Amino acid sequence: MDYIMTTDGLTKTYGSKDAAKDINIHIRPGEIYGLIGRNGAGKTTVMRMLSGLSNPTKGSFSLFGKTGSEALKEMKHVGVLIEHPGLYPNMSAFENLKIKAIAMGCDTKGKYIENILELIGLENAGKKYAGSFSLGMRQRLGIGLALIGEPKLIILDEPINGLDPQGIVEVRQMLAKLRDEQGITVMISSHILGELGKLANSYGIIHEGKLIDEFTTEDLHKRCGQYIMVKTDDNAAAVKVIQKSGFNEVEIDNDGFVRISERLDDVKLVVKKLVDADLVPSYVSVSDISLEDYYLSVTGGNHNG
Repeated sequence: MDYIMTTDGLTKTYGSKDAAKDINIHIRPGEIYGLIGRNGAGKTTVMRMLSGLSNPTKGSFSLFGKTGSEALKEMKHVGVLIEHPGLYPNMSAFENLKIKAIAMGCDTKGKYIENILELIGLENAGKKYAGSFSLGMRQRLGIGLALIGEPKLIILDEPINGLDPQGIVEVRQMLAKLRDEQGITVMISSHILGELGKLANSYGIIHEGKLIDEFTTEDLHKRCGQYIMVKTDDNAAAVKVIQKSGFNEVEIDNDGFVRISERLDDVKLVVKKLVDADLVPSYVSVSDISLEDYYLSVTGGNHNG
């Protein structure tokens, strides 16, 4: 499988302490990769190394299929927001973006800056100074700065930390838009697992400086027994209808239920297709173990943010 970024034994040591040790990460193009862990687990350390802001003590990483010095040359295609965005408080969002674009040698003619403002939902910010922005607006502007230069990959460290519920939803929707409409790969760290579970395609769990698990959303469903359960008067016919609707992981279990082990969010579609085929379900349920539940099961405790 092709990956946009991988790491091989990436390690950062401060004195006698390994802040991150033997990290092996695999990020696919066009996905959102969530890096999960407690505060102090090593998330920011890893992201700083992958962003070129800190040199690893040992180990390496590949970027767009290149390693070593060639990978470092590819950093021009990576946008970064580590910790708090560096903004000019007495300038507008447009002016902040334009200064970054000029510094990077981007052509700011036409609608270049306006297009980024629209992407991050700040097209109506006008001449309002960044210093008077809400925290959510500042975070979105920080992501906008990371988008200067049309990166293929953006690395975001805790971009929803401290936001109110509305701000979290806005940032989540924006990141999904960047992935789905712009094809941008996103690596994001967060301890707000409920929100990350609605967004990411793949995950890595880092605990006490070590990457202890890496999995996709589909893997999570399989490991946790996540599935849709349906029962009709003709389960064999129901399986055929569901498969024709684009579902692949469909079977009749030993208890006489149709079990669908994928696409849990599409339960309404399943019911509609069955009703349209005159196979009205007599039973429908969804077993859904949360990302937070799984995280706690593999780390063996309560995560403290």
